[in-house]
Amino acid sequence: MKDKVVIITGGSSGIGKALAEKFGKHGSRILITGRNASDLDVAVNELKKQGIDASGFVADVSREEDNKRMAEEAIKRFGRIDILINNAGITMRALFDEVDLDVIKKVMDINFFGVLYATKYCLPEILKNKGSVVGISSVAGFRGLPARAGYSSSKFALNGFLEVLRTEMLKRDVHVMTACPGFTTSNIRKRSLTKDGTVQGDSPRNEDKMMSAEECALHIYNGVVNRKKILILTLQGKFAVFLNKWLPGLADKLVYNVMAKEANSPLK
Repeated sequence: MKDKVVIITGGSSGIGKALAEKFGKHGSRILITGRNASDLDVAVNELKKQGIDASGFVADVSREEDNKRMAEEAIKRFGRIDILINNAGITMRALFDEVDLDVIKKVMDINFFGVLYATKYCLPEILKNKGSVVGISSVAGFRGLPARAGYSSSKFALNGFLEVLRTEMLKRDVHVMTACPGFTTSNIRKRSLTKDGTVQGDSPRNEDKMMSAEECALHIYNGVVNRKKILILTLQGKFAVFLNKWLPGLADKLVYNVMAKEANSPLK
């Protein structure tokens, strides 16, 4: 990965920042994006202190024009784009019959359309350099999670898009990888949207028992190096995907019970 130019959306915290550190420490040049300029500045300064060639770019992935400018900035700053990691994401927690549909639309705009926009504008350079497109999806893109209608739908859609792109790029030497972490320590649950679109605030799960963002980043880094197609992380995640394929009725019951144990779960 030395001297590869890597764009990471949503790179100021969590998995995105861990990925920036992992690729950067292997000699990659990094452009991270985010909506908060001060958070970006802090993250970029921390990366630079580690000797990483990093820049930040304020962008909202749900806006097509921001993604176009992001790709232009990477080319202006580094002269090329080798790898795009579509990491920016948001989640929600509410029963479908109670949630405002605008909440689901917002999740889809970020998690799905944001990936389409970023990939569309970075792909010409990635094609030229025979690089990689990575989508940070989720086990929720293989197995629907109750009270996560918007999130699971966005990740199912993302998985479908990446599968299409992977097949279209088969003869063009572009690597496309769908990375599906299980529950991983990050801020995504604290920023989760509730049924009316307000921010949840506290994580309903025990973050200490989850895979760390750094371990997740290591697996994704190795997946890019080895040009893997699908990466499903954690034993719980692999088990959920396997069980859902072969015993969907049992999977429904087990998943319901697990999600119902969350703090303040909307499930009864």
